[in-house]
Amino acid sequence: MARWQPRASERLMVAALDLFEERGYEDTTVIDIAERAGLTKSTFFRHFPDKREVLFGGDSMTGLVTEAIAAAPAGATPLEAVANALHAVGTESFTSARRDFVTRRWAVISANPELREREALKGLGLTAAMAGALERRGVAELTACVAAELGALAWKIAYQRWSDPTNADGFSQLACQALDEVQAASASC
Repeated sequence: MARWQPRASERLMVAALDLFEERGYEDTTVIDIAERAGLTKSTFFRHFPDKREVLFGGDSMTGLVTEAIAAAPAGATPLEAVANALHAVGTESFTSARRDFVTRRWAVISANPELREREALKGLGLTAAMAGALERRGVAELTACVAAELGALAWKIAYQRWSDPTNADGFSQLACQALDEVQAASASC
């Protein structure tokens, strides 16, 4: 086997998802995943700290979100900066080409309490990262927290809609729509 393998991280994620669907999360080992991907166990651990993390992509999403908030125009409101982040997520991660993979991933996560817990923790981390990125833009702490929470709720709504196979809209469009709906709902409380 070659020392360097192209797209190893992606191959490991696909192999893991296939095996989790076939055997279940609990009955799949890191060695199984590496072998299915045509890689070694040590290659797996160069990319992921454990088999759980293979479905969560490390901190790449957090970096994408915080960079997009930082890149929002200087005069953007906190929610406009969050919308910029949701658009970046739709453009980079939730593309039509990845819809099947992301939907399958969610089914595997939903079926396993340990993975649901990890998904919830990742969600909390992303919300905190959004709030921190807003604060670095000079937004007051409470306002940053509220905007981040509204953004996280919009993300969840958009994700559910985007995952529906009958929905042809892109994630970015759905996220913008959901953020508008969340903002309107919060104003009427």
